[in-house]
Formats: sequence, C-alpha cells, structure tokens
Amino acid sequence: MPSDEIDLTGIEYYTIPNFKFHSGTTQSVRVAYRSFNPTCSKTVCIPTCYGGRINSTLNYVSPPCTTLRDHHVVVVAMLGNGESSSPSNDDGFPKKLHYQDCINSQYELLTKHLGIKELEAVIGFSMAGQQAYYWAVMYPTFMKCAIPICGSARTSPHNWAFLEGPKGALINSVDYEDGKYRTKGASYKPLRGLGAFGRAYCAWALSAPWFRAELWRMDGKYDTVAAFMTSEWEPAMQSWDPEDLLILARMWQAGDVGSCIDGGDYTKALEGIQAKMLVMPSRTDQYFTPEDSETEMKYLKHGELAVIETLWGHVGGGGANEEDTKWMDKRIAQFLNNS
Repeated sequence: MPSDEIDLTGIEYYTIPNFKFHSGTTQSVRVAYRSFNPTCSKTVCIPTCYGGRINSTLNYVSPPCTTLRDHHVVVVAMLGNGESSSPSNDDGFPKKLHYQDCINSQYELLTKHLGIKELEAVIGFSMAGQQAYYWAVMYPTFMKCAIPICGSARTSPHNWAFLEGPKGALINSVDYEDGKYRTKGASYKPLRGLGAFGRAYCAWALSAPWFRAELWRMDGKYDTVAAFMTSEWEPAMQSWDPEDLLILARMWQAGDVGSCIDGGDYTKALEGIQAKMLVMPSRTDQYFTPEDSETEMKYLKHGELAVIETLWGHVGGGGANEEDTKWMDKRIAQFLNNS
C-alpha cells in the first residue's frame, strides 16, 4: 500500500554538489538514506518504490523478516520521492528524471560517502525492482546478486497504459488547474486530484481474486469497497506532492534497461548482466506480470524465477500481507545462502 506522511526516524542525508543528470544538467542533489547494522561486513542496497518512503520500505531486517539481520542494509530514497531531491523540495529540479539518475546518485552515496566497495545484493520492489535491473546493467561487477520483486527490465505497453489512468485523473482534475495550482502557495495541494489518483490506482495495485475474496473488508474495518478506497487510498496519495508523483510515473513509463547500452536492445542488456538474479513476480500482479518475468528469464545467464503465489496482486511483493512477506524472506535467504 502507498505510505502516508514522511517518518524521519534514522534518516540521514548526503549532498552531491555537482551531480550530472542523464539529461545533461549539472546541479547539487541531496540523497536521503537510512543504514541498518552499519558494522556488518556484507552490504545490501534497497531503493524505495513508487509510493514508498524509506521507513515504509520492507528492509528484511525488521520483523517479521530476519534474512538481512546480519547484513549492513542501506535503504535509499530514489530521486523524486520527496525525501531525496525532488520537485517538491527543489524548485530547480529537472523536469525529467531517468532511472540512470537514481542509480548514479545511489552509487555515489555508497562508494564516496559510505566507502562501500561491493554489494552483496540490490533488492527492490516495484520501481525499485526496475532499479535493481538498472543496477545490474549499469554496474555489472559491483554487486553479487540482484533481486527484482514485482518489477521488470522494461516497462510493458500495458503497464505504460495503466499509468495513464491515475496520471490523467490528477492532471485533469479541477483543482490541479493544468499545474496552475502552484500559484496558490507552497502549502496548497490539489487534494481532489490526488484523491482521484488514488482511486484510479487502487484496483490495479491489488487483484480481482483479492476483491472477490472481500479482503477489502480488512477484518471488519470496512463495509464497502468505496469505504476502503476512501479511507486507505485517497489519503495515502493526498500525502504526496503531485509533481513528485508525476515525475516518478513518467520515469517508470520510460523504464528500459536497453537505454543503458549502445543499440538500445534490452535483451542484449539482460544478456550482459553478470550478477546472479532472483526474479520474484507476483502471480496476480496486473502490471508487472509474471509472464513478463518469464520472458526476461530467457536472457539472464544466472537467473532464478520464484513466483509469489498470492491474492494480493502487486502489493503482495511489498509487505502488504505477512504470509507472503515471510515466504519472500525465506526464499531470499535461500538464494543468498546459495550464491
């Protein structure tokens, strides 16, 4: 589920004074992160996902997970998420963001600031799963393993089209005013548009079997689907800045690891990955589908496929359901122990 307001517990910041964006712009950026178990010798990087904050990110250190309790885990806010440099906290932030920008800023944080010379793994859910793929292509010898969870190496046309729905609900809302809402002051938010964004997103993030099983009742908390959407999804998205949501959605839509290599062929990019890969789609994910993961497996030299058998759709891979989370924790532990 998307997270609400930012929790600052344990968060630190690293400033890169002359960071060069993929678009060619050079400017200062701030990268937000949190370290767990910093004295451990093996390091794992976990970027944030869409709708995720550092302290809402499944880190595999905290209960019910134990897999990374003996690892130094660095959870990093991707650029644009409101914790690291983003449209919401930097008026001069570029209008377009690329996955390469996120990975390069994370690499600089890890190597120049934290002094890390090698990663045991990059683990990521959703957009962070796409970041895990980009990591493996852009810095092929820097990590031993990469674990994309409910992500893909290239955003499919169907995935791209899905994102047009919530984007359109926000952009075309009466209070977004074609972006003119910003003239009303920094504290003003187009809450109607953000709520519509959440309602448009909700059904996609879960699954038809999840709704059929009436899991939206949340153990008796809600009597109707409408009440669930209004109480869970609308306020969660209303806590976000509209421009952060939009710049990240556009980056997600443009996701393609082929853009990292000459020729632009994403299958060639996948064939060049040296890290061991554990690819973990959700069986009921409607936009990062298991079929896409099966296709990508054909091009990975060192790939394993582990499908999460869940009713919880996309969010099943992000910690929404404890049973699924425990299964993922054990499967990741098995993979890392054998790598």
